[in-house]
Amino acid sequence: MDSNSGASRPLPPAVLLAGPTAAGKTGLALALADRLPVSLISVDSAQVYCGMDIGSAKPDAATLARYPHALIDLREPEQAYSAAEFAHDAEAAMRAAWSAGRLPLLVGGTMMYFRALLYGMDRLPAADPAFRQNIAERAARTGWAALHHELARIDPPSAARIRPSDPQRIQRALEIHYLTGQPPSTLRQIKPRPRFAALRLVVTPSDRHILHERIADRLDAMFGAGFLDEVRRLRERPDLGPGCASMKSVGYRQAWAHLDGAFGEQLFRQRAQAATRQLAKRQLTALRQFTDSLWYDPGRSRTINWIFRQVEGFFDRSQDSQPGEA
Repeated sequence: MDSNSGASRPLPPAVLLAGPTAAGKTGLALALADRLPVSLISVDSAQVYCGMDIGSAKPDAATLARYPHALIDLREPEQAYSAAEFAHDAEAAMRAAWSAGRLPLLVGGTMMYFRALLYGMDRLPAADPAFRQNIAERAARTGWAALHHELARIDPPSAARIRPSDPQRIQRALEIHYLTGQPPSTLRQIKPRPRFAALRLVVTPSDRHILHERIADRLDAMFGAGFLDEVRRLRERPDLGPGCASMKSVGYRQAWAHLDGAFGEQLFRQRAQAATRQLAKRQLTALRQFTDSLWYDPGRSRTINWIFRQVEGFFDRSQDSQPGEA
């Protein structure tokens, strides 16, 4: 599906502030909001859900009152929310910001959302229920590892990118191949053009050990703030279970298993930290493919001033080139 809502109206320019989890994106975004006329738009696949506050590192109520963010608390945790829906909602938020004379500032770490907004959705075939049922039946007989081996034979690049423990993506890759007759990696090699002018900023500590320390510190703060109690309250919702997309988020998945008795609290903390590090690693891999980006270390004293000058100049140029609505 291609995200072309409002295709007759070009999207306004925007700043994309991305980075791995716990890198300090929110603090920089708030500092920019203190100095420039920006509208903050969240790009976070967990913060879209109500009630998932502590584990998603959602800004607290006082912060949101002072610095409103669009695209937070859009769905109940039992509901699904897709990248295509995000792109549609973000487009509306961007246009509203520009119409109010403000520069859209999209901040977060969900790279799939950034790509969907910047480039539109991949032009790939729609899901085929009959084929998916067939794949599910085969997986029940032989296991997902066997289907991953099949994918490796058909499309080695896709198999290298998709983990054997990720049945949803294995299923989708096989579906694309059998519906189109082409390997998914070949279809994805067609490089799309950006749909709007964007200043792409990436913030991450230059030392990976510092990022790991920030992850550990933030997890300690989450546990101290009552993260497990938050998950206990979520478990009381009758229609919410570990199979829901919201509960597959890093931290929530491990907390749910711990509260099911799968392992003790110490192992839960270890697993949550390991999963968060793995998430950061995947985000950094995706960010390296985020071409034409400017990278900054949030730990350096002059970083905010450098970023401020980049955003200020981008806003001035955007206003000069687009005197009306973009």
